[in-house]
Amino acid sequence: MNLFERYLTLWVALCILAGIALGHWLPGAFHAIARLEIAQVNLPVAVLVWLMIIPMLLKIDFGALGDVKQHWRGIGVTLFINWAVKPFSMALLGWLFIGWLFRPWLPADQIDSYIAGLILLAAAPCTAMVFVWSNLVDGEPHFTLSQVALNDAIMVVAFAPIVGLLLGMSSISIPWETLLLSVGLYIVIPVIIAQIWRRVLLANGSLEQMQRKLGPVSLVALLVTLVLLFGFQGEQIVSHPLVIALLAVPILIQVYFNSGLAYWLNRQCGVAHCVAGPSALIGASNFFELAVAAAISIFGLQSGAALATVVGVLIEVPVMLTVVHIVNASRGWYERARR
Repeated sequence: MNLFERYLTLWVALCILAGIALGHWLPGAFHAIARLEIAQVNLPVAVLVWLMIIPMLLKIDFGALGDVKQHWRGIGVTLFINWAVKPFSMALLGWLFIGWLFRPWLPADQIDSYIAGLILLAAAPCTAMVFVWSNLVDGEPHFTLSQVALNDAIMVVAFAPIVGLLLGMSSISIPWETLLLSVGLYIVIPVIIAQIWRRVLLANGSLEQMQRKLGPVSLVALLVTLVLLFGFQGEQIVSHPLVIALLAVPILIQVYFNSGLAYWLNRQCGVAHCVAGPSALIGASNFFELAVAAAISIFGLQSGAALATVVGVLIEVPVMLTVVHIVNASRGWYERARR
């Protein structure tokens, strides 16, 4: 991890403070930004999201899908966790903690929106940071690449139905037109652009050089987006300072639960540690850039859903680094089952 990635939580925290302060000092500027919409899509945010997502998607080689069969057990475990466990466990944790246990300490008019944000966060498996986590646990690179490519292909068709199902089960109104627009705008179109651009860069032999240049652009775009979000969320956060801590609880639980379940299932299936490690990390992490974009499009910049997805950004790096430590520290225990 480079210096910027390693201290991402610090930069996110600083952006939270900057956003709250700027929202208080310059409310007119933020309201003007909020009005720059076409078909419920905020144009400045859309540009920032593309700057976040497209550089990450440049790393994905869909040609790696041909390697899926080489690690079919690890692939099967990860798909099960990502698509059959994680979104539903997060919805359950959201109902339990946000909808019930923490309800007295949260603004009543935002409860459903917070739960919706948690669902959006869990419905999209991580794309870019997974390569960092996999490298830190000496993960099998071909498995990681093929798994991420497969998840991205599934996400194109599965994200909207899963989100719609869980929002409906949560008795949250489903704006299907906006949800489908978000899928097209923030998944389908960026995937197409990134794959066309990737082929051009490969033909020119400049893919790696471009990825290095665009890496900081992606993170800066994320941080600017956070400043905008917290500029609108500042009043709510100041009036309810426990909101961020309470929203972090179900996110933390689902990260450790899903990573632990994936790790254990891989061990039971006799999967090599170099595959089980990245499998557990892919099963636990989220494509928070997509979640933030979808939450803004569907529920708005000032919504509890947008805030809930941002909390996922805030805790992503430190929490995933603890999972990396657990995976590395338990390697001896894991491999004893395969002897």
